[in-house]
Amino acid sequence: MILLATTCYQAIASLIEDRHLPPGKLIDVGGYNLHLHTAGESGPTVILEHSLGGIEGYLLLPEIAKLTRVCIYDRAGYGWSDHSPYPRTSKQIVAELDYLLTQARIEPPYILVGNSFGSYNMRLYAKQFPEKVIGMVLTDGLHETAMLKMPIHLQCLKLFFLSGFVMSFLGSILGIVRLLKVIGTFEVIKRELVKFPKQTLKPVKRSFCRPKHWITMSREILNLDTSSRQVQSANHFGALPIVSIKANTFFHASPWTLFLPMRAANRLREEMHSEILQLSTNCVQIQADRSGHFVWIDQPELILTAILSLLENSDRN
Repeated sequence: MILLATTCYQAIASLIEDRHLPPGKLIDVGGYNLHLHTAGESGPTVILEHSLGGIEGYLLLPEIAKLTRVCIYDRAGYGWSDHSPYPRTSKQIVAELDYLLTQARIEPPYILVGNSFGSYNMRLYAKQFPEKVIGMVLTDGLHETAMLKMPIHLQCLKLFFLSGFVMSFLGSILGIVRLLKVIGTFEVIKRELVKFPKQTLKPVKRSFCRPKHWITMSREILNLDTSSRQVQSANHFGALPIVSIKANTFFHASPWTLFLPMRAANRLREEMHSEILQLSTNCVQIQADRSGHFVWIDQPELILTAILSLLENSDRN
């Protein structure tokens, strides 16, 4: 009886939410729709690419829009976007993104902002379409050299995350994730979320309540090694301006991280950031001293600083 009640609650709440129009446009990219939202008036266009499972661009959009034009899109399977029938790899994601921008008539030049896994996608985009890109911001980005030689205990950490995604998928079907949202559990787990307006958080939380969100996270992490191999060609960008933002640690110490191999994860991050600095002769690093991996929540002002520096550079050129 409880199972039936929670499932009905999830279905009814989703139907009520879906009566409201999405903030942007749904654009057909070949038989399925992706959601694209733009803000800001003029200047080079910032393209925001989310982390694996993230939909954090909505947290950054209001402030970036004060600086220049900005586009966020929900990757296939997240937010208001449909599932994609194609593999969730960086190569496929980049193809979908460029088709989306072309269909929406979002003209370059672009400044690409890639958070975590999104750094893979932005690097590959810049490699495939160099004439469209004038700079990149990589926020606690990944690098494939270290990722592909990840030791076995960190490979197990990926499986641990995957099992969490599967459990959350079941929880979202049953309405448990939605109930946790209603009682404010998201803000308990990540206290820094309270500094964002409720309206800004709304589309982020909405996505996490959908079963398709967790299915897509699982598909992306299962294809992570494939994406790592695909991005190996995107390592030499000449003098392209790149700002790499390095978090202080992978996760802040808390009861949730007590049994995770944090030292090994941070050693892996050190290796990746050393590699990222070699991507361009014009790559600089910003240290996010108060941030865990989720810089866009802990210190979003650093991403704004990085974007502003690239905008100023484009004005000088």
